[in-house]
Amino acid sequence: MAFLFKRNPKTPSELVRMMNEQVTKLDTAQDKKKVQDEVSRYLLQIREILLGDDEGDIHPDQIAQLAQEVYSTDCLYLLVYHLSRLEFDSRKHVVTLFSILLRREVGNRSPTVDHLLARPRTLTCLFSGPETPETAPITGSILRECIKYDSIARFCLKDPIIWDYFGYCQTGTFENATDAFDTLRDLLTVHKKCADEFFRENLERFTQEFNSLMSSKNYVTKRQSIKLLSQLLLQKENQFFMTSYVNSPHNLKLVMILLGDKSKNIQYESFHAFKVFVANPKKTKPVSDILIKNRDKLLVFLKEFDSGKKEDRSYVNEKEFVIGKIEELPRLLSSSTDLTNYEDAEGNNASINKT
Repeated sequence: MAFLFKRNPKTPSELVRMMNEQVTKLDTAQDKKKVQDEVSRYLLQIREILLGDDEGDIHPDQIAQLAQEVYSTDCLYLLVYHLSRLEFDSRKHVVTLFSILLRREVGNRSPTVDHLLARPRTLTCLFSGPETPETAPITGSILRECIKYDSIARFCLKDPIIWDYFGYCQTGTFENATDAFDTLRDLLTVHKKCADEFFRENLERFTQEFNSLMSSKNYVTKRQSIKLLSQLLLQKENQFFMTSYVNSPHNLKLVMILLGDKSKNIQYESFHAFKVFVANPKKTKPVSDILIKNRDKLLVFLKEFDSGKKEDRSYVNEKEFVIGKIEELPRLLSSSTDLTNYEDAEGNNASINKT
């Protein structure tokens, strides 16, 4: 490896220790640029050990030495904690360091995963990443690499910080809000068993928070949320969540509001959630009452609804199925086609304000 042939070559362990010393100086150094340069230099050499030099030579024994020093000195936490003080390229090198160490296995163990769970302040720092907007996309990227492992995903789903993500998804820049949503989506979809446990333990609060996302004034948040809802409802491992969600008349009202949104894209995503309410063979009486009282409005709306997906045979077949199911409902009244004024289970008019 090229840098190892320089005078006074540093071992992997020495590189980690010397980098740590420079990172800790970032808080107090008068010449901040000089310290940043030193950190960048060491990170670049560490990157060479991980990825190989110009000839592509990778030495597993050197990676093992480097990893052990990273674990023993809590280097990952130091880098994440000081991430906003690092230069742009250095931040990218930190992502590389995490990614490669996370994939490292020793027998049946993932030592980096074990290390992160044993010293959880690194994960907590990553999970709180949206609080630091300038580095939020970097911490988000690292965190999503971490939650590919079910034990880390379970840790995050039990951390109270997760509830902050429903706010992160609606605030800040478009990039950071989208990044926060990507993390939330991965936590709810990548590991099905972990997500099911989360839903069972937090059903009421999760439903309330998630419905707030679908009611967001932000178009992208609203569309992403309703799309994710249909994904969660249709995932077989989420039977408990699906049954609970579609048995609620309040949830049905919200989905019907979105079905009448002025955006065709949001209408289309809402349809995929609405069809689960309709297809449910064991509807609660309040849910059935809403569908029956709005039977004619729904039929006219759905028959005229043009989602722009006519070439999608799956969608066309599902739409025909939903229309057929609604036609089977008792016909109690005839009304206009305007979904902005449907009736709830008690027969009250419910005005839907389109946005």
